[in-house]
Amino acid sequence: MAWLSFSIPGAVLLLMAVAAFELAPRKRRKRSGTPVSATYINEVTALFYGSKRMELDHRDSQSLMRDEDAQGAPPKMGVDLERGVVVMRPEDPQ
Repeated sequence: MAWLSFSIPGAVLLLMAVAAFELAPRKRRKRSGTPVSATYINEVTALFYGSKRMELDHRDSQSLMRDEDAQGAPPKMGVDLERGVVVMRPEDPQ
């Protein structure tokens, strides 16, 4: 049962080592995306707080959604490839 008392401090030390490794400058390659240490912290926080799980699920669903142009005014420039027409509107001084 003594190993259980060292599991949380050991996990924290392992997390700090992984975070330090990820922050070390690398000349070989650049990684994109979420670092492993940030993912670990998010998952541990979601274990204790249900609202964090909802936040992570919402963030995942938002990252999968396509960005749409803003609704309202027509765009200042548009290209219609089928007709071969370019539409350019001057900016309105306000």
